[in-house]
Amino acid sequence: MAIRVFLADDHRIFRQGLRGLITEEADLTIVGEAEDGRDAIAKITELRPDVVIMDIGMPSLNGIEATRQLKRDLPKTHVIALSMHTDEKYVAEMLRAGANGYLCKKCEADELIQAIRVVMNGQTYLSPAIAGTLVENYVRNSTAAPTSAFSQLTDREREILQMLAEEKSVKEIAADLNLSIKTVHSHREHLMQKLNVQTMAGLTKYAVREGLTEV
Repeated sequence: MAIRVFLADDHRIFRQGLRGLITEEADLTIVGEAEDGRDAIAKITELRPDVVIMDIGMPSLNGIEATRQLKRDLPKTHVIALSMHTDEKYVAEMLRAGANGYLCKKCEADELIQAIRVVMNGQTYLSPAIAGTLVENYVRNSTAAPTSAFSQLTDREREILQMLAEEKSVKEIAADLNLSIKTVHSHREHLMQKLNVQTMAGLTKYAVREGLTEV
């Protein structure tokens, strides 16, 4: 039986390229695609693919948060991050979110195919360069106190912060997350207090710096 693969990336041309590479393999098939994290979660929940190729920098809901939600609700779904980011911060947070693999978008096509088969066998796959960076930075920073958005903010706070940074209105966020407008206002005020910023520009700058969005 073919391995069922889902593509989550906000660049259509890139998805087309991946589709062409993956469908050349007799034991792999593409079952769906999405261009933002929120749409990806909805479609993956319905389609139940074996493997998700997940970009990190997606609108509405980034790949780290999308992975966290997917692994919570569909723990048997394998997630491979395929990202332009090679910084330890992104790799570590994707792994903490439950990703089964991490590759750089500069990798060879054969490496992606190999990663899909490796994670389907229950193993974790990291590109050699990424694995080296992760180990080196872990040793260097092992005694440092965590200060990233992923340690300071809750899942909901990160989700709302990304949407605010992407210029969604409080009303739109409330509708998307099935929350009251008052609750979203409360989260926004709490974020400003927690991060010690006074403006939306400050929140946006923080979200971009921490990799929650690429706006």
